[in-house]
Amino acid sequence: MKWTTLLGASLLALAAAACGGLAAEPMQESEAEASGPSYPQFELDPDWPVLPNDWVTGEVSSVTVDRRDHIWVLHRPHTVPEENRDNAAPPIIEFDDTGAFVNAWGGQAEGYDWPWNEHGLFADHDGHIWIGGNNPTGRTPPSEVEDNMLLKFTNTGELLLQIGGRDLGTNNLTTDSVRKSAEMFVHEPTNEVFVADGYGNRRVIVFDADTGEFKRMWAAFGQEPSDTEPEADPDDPNGPPWFGTVHAIEVSNDGLVYVGDRNNSRIQVFDLEGNYRRQVFVNQFEGRSLTCAGIAFSPDPEQRFMYVADQANLHVHVLDRQTLEVLDSWGELGQAPGDFDALHHLAVDSKGNLYTAEAQRNHRAQRFLYAGMSQ
Repeated sequence: MKWTTLLGASLLALAAAACGGLAAEPMQESEAEASGPSYPQFELDPDWPVLPNDWVTGEVSSVTVDRRDHIWVLHRPHTVPEENRDNAAPPIIEFDDTGAFVNAWGGQAEGYDWPWNEHGLFADHDGHIWIGGNNPTGRTPPSEVEDNMLLKFTNTGELLLQIGGRDLGTNNLTTDSVRKSAEMFVHEPTNEVFVADGYGNRRVIVFDADTGEFKRMWAAFGQEPSDTEPEADPDDPNGPPWFGTVHAIEVSNDGLVYVGDRNNSRIQVFDLEGNYRRQVFVNQFEGRSLTCAGIAFSPDPEQRFMYVADQANLHVHVLDRQTLEVLDSWGELGQAPGDFDALHHLAVDSKGNLYTAEAQRNHRAQRFLYAGMSQ
């Protein structure tokens, strides 16, 4: 699949993007029927981001956007090559909506357990920053420290809450910590943090976002979590009855929980209580199966479109959120700007611009500007 872009996008389309995201001239019904569903398109911003102080990043594991359209990037200083280690940026880097550097902080300090291998990052509705980790990974740099913590900070790095801690030996039935969690999402109406507890465990777990009190948890298809895998039928078209790696989690404005089961190439949809609704397989048969690593929604109130990071095959898939139909796919393997390697997570700002994080190899975040709707 080739990268679909609008390098020659008109000034009109770019102006529409700047004024409200996903704004496009309406098509006549006959035109829409003839051309098929319309979907967002993007063009690379080659000048974003710019790091100060000659800083370099290691593996960029996650990216998130706050209510001010400030973009937050999480990277792994341990993975910066040794010869550049003195120039490693702090793990959390903040940029404003113009792309200017604002602040950077993070790392182990007195009073909390910082993860050895930084993984998930989320800016909540109050501007607080959440982080988790997934060590040990079996990769370099080696460490047997197990990341069983979820941390909540102010946007200047002051600790507000720690759930769990280091080396707790938790499992799928533990309710006061996570185990090598992948991502988190704070749902404003209920003030709950939904966690993709997916590298050490195979579940979604929900806590009160202020107190850390356990609320509920569930496994694939809304089942009760268990440390014993249920028997699987290899011919079942629904796939295994357990999560592979619970890698992504997003809650929509209409109260649905979208869970990216990366290793099973599927997204499962639940209500807020964990009742299973439906699922969709995304690019199940191309190359490798790690296709649902990240999820983000378009910024319109209805969140008409869902973006899925295909980590293994290096695509961004654009889905109709209501029908779960794949409308477009773009991206390819490479180191050049606009290409991907180990596409890990993604996020969207209020103008519809898309941000991507590449872990393991390319060590970067990229921005793709919303450039109007397909015709």
